[in-house]
Amino acid sequence: MDIRQLRYFVTVAEEANFTRAAARLHLAQPGVSAQVRRLERELGHPLLDRSGRSVTLTEMGEAVLPYARAALTAVEAVRQTADEFTGLLRGQVTLGLVSGAAAAAHEFDLAAVLADFHEDHPKVEIALTEDTSERMLAALHRGELDIAVIGLADEEPPPGVSLHVLVDVPLVAAVAPNDPALTAPDRTGIPVAELRDRPLISLPRGTGLRGVLDRACARAGFQPRIAFEAAAPLFLAQLAARGLGVAVVPALPAGATSAFGLRTLEITEPRLRGRVALAWRTDGPSGPAATAFLNVLRTTLKPTPAQFEGA
Repeated sequence: MDIRQLRYFVTVAEEANFTRAAARLHLAQPGVSAQVRRLERELGHPLLDRSGRSVTLTEMGEAVLPYARAALTAVEAVRQTADEFTGLLRGQVTLGLVSGAAAAAHEFDLAAVLADFHEDHPKVEIALTEDTSERMLAALHRGELDIAVIGLADEEPPPGVSLHVLVDVPLVAAVAPNDPALTAPDRTGIPVAELRDRPLISLPRGTGLRGVLDRACARAGFQPRIAFEAAAPLFLAQLAARGLGVAVVPALPAGATSAFGLRTLEITEPRLRGRVALAWRTDGPSGPAATAFLNVLRTTLKPTPAQFEGA
């Protein structure tokens, strides 16, 4: 037997499915299946029961699994010890980005940080994924993500998660110039309660900013009437410019509002904030590579008052 076979067996056992295990290993499913069968032939017993809808461990598999995991842990410890002597960092980092973040990554130049880190540590593989803030927080807790860039719905950090805030801006209501909210030409703000019964244009459920809006409306005693949803605030602003509703978005650059022919009113009573942050488990990432990458992110990415598209 070899370490590769043990890794495949452990992954299939954890995923309870050969296809999902192969995707996690970035391999073709037939190759994973063949290596596990080779391990079973060598041991003389089936380790996995493939007869049901999901793959389950046999009695022999249940007995072998803890030792297989221990062997993989020991091999990783050997590699890490050797790397400490050579100064080489290796491993994998899983980084999650809130939906739409690619359009706004220039606000804190995440691409440059990734490129510099890869140049310094070419043996570290970084896997990127995009999802809603809610699902990424759940993935952090399950250990499926090491670090995530999320939109925050609450003032306090979620339990078991530490934060490094990158963006903190007011939320505004973007409206067309002929919107009824603009009865006073010099008006600069709009209370949350005044959004009742107005068609709202908002980020999707599961995003931090949508959570902020939903909770503010609930505290004001009503459920928001969402007419349109999209992940990019600039697109939401374009819809508002067409008179399709009130877009609730982070503070927009002056150039965007003038280009779309929009007026923006700061949402008040209460004032709402759009915040984006690095998030990681309070007990730390799972390995040296992720820990090193997190340290670089926290040092390099400074809080900015700029708007964020997709929080």
